[in-house]
Amino acid sequence: MKIAIVTGASSGIGREFVRQIARKEHLDEIWVMARRENRLNELKNEITETIIRPIPLDLIKEESIKSIAALLKEEKPDVRILVNASGFGKFGTYKDLSLQEINNMIDLNCKAAVNLTMITLPHMNKNARIIEICSASAFQPLPGLNIYAATKAFLYHYSRALRWELFPRRIKVTAVCPDWVKTEFCKVAADTKNGHTVKHFPFAVEPKNVVACALFDSHLGLPVSTYSVAFIHRICAKFIPHEIIIAIWEALRRI
Repeated sequence: MKIAIVTGASSGIGREFVRQIARKEHLDEIWVMARRENRLNELKNEITETIIRPIPLDLIKEESIKSIAALLKEEKPDVRILVNASGFGKFGTYKDLSLQEINNMIDLNCKAAVNLTMITLPHMNKNARIIEICSASAFQPLPGLNIYAATKAFLYHYSRALRWELFPRRIKVTAVCPDWVKTEFCKVAADTKNGHTVKHFPFAVEPKNVVACALFDSHLGLPVSTYSVAFIHRICAKFIPHEIIIAIWEALRRI
């Protein structure tokens, strides 16, 4: 049985990945994971191109990872695509974020993504693809979005190194690094003690365009996928000292 696994499938980029994978890939099932079961069931009813299997769980919890590992061991699917799209951010400086918010960001954005990748890899074969949803915030530190940017930097570097480790198995790994995307992200990020550390979201793009670009780039085996202005962001971060980029960011986010 050939399947795709998509986390964070209840909204935003994850949900769009499910839609486009169902249309473009020839798979038997797509396993969709998120906390909100009602959203997953809506997606199941929406998609007609392939079978959608809703798996409602919270990836922060260790027992969730264990249950997925057990399901994979039981069913022994051929996982053709893994999309780690679960994650969230919170606006605010060190004074604004609670330890719970910080720990949850680290656990979901980093630990859960790595854990799910590790338990899925034994069920992946030649030409399978791993798509890790990182962020353009991974390219440099960002005060006011510090913890989130740091977690995405971790996932970005993890993805780049994992790609080389998997060369002998011919499994492709692509880090997807968009700038602002028109999803629920900003609303969730602003729901904190100080949600006004970032006020504007210039050049925000549609999730369908980010996902289409990511799937195309992953087919090509590219290490990084950056759509639209994120590509310019990525190049600038390579040549402009981070202190200058941070200073520009600080000026812009205060306007």
